[in-house]
Amino acid sequence: MKVKIRKGDTVEVISGSLEDKGKRGEVINVQTEDRRVVVQGVNIRTKHQKQTQTKRGRTINPGRIKLEGPVDISNVMLVCPKCGKATRVGVSRDESGAHRVCKHCQALID
Repeated sequence: MKVKIRKGDTVEVISGSLEDKGKRGEVINVQTEDRRVVVQGVNIRTKHQKQTQTKRGRTINPGRIKLEGPVDISNVMLVCPKCGKATRVGVSRDESGAHRVCKHCQALID
């Protein structure tokens, strides 16, 4: 199934944990096989990093690193750049190809 959300889009979390619900952020990564997206500032996880040494002799400092975890694509909704609402996405086809369209205001999203 084709995914209608792309890297760089602004999305809003519509369901999930109470602390993340309603947040808006930019899509960092789209995992099409798993139907998951990584959104900036949403689903923050803490990774405990050990001190390691690279081949060139540099060391990576230890500590706790905060990073975003993936969210299921059904839990986010694309935000229309024209009307600013979280909206469903339609597809309109013409001679130049297929374009994503906002279901509220019929604006092109590409």
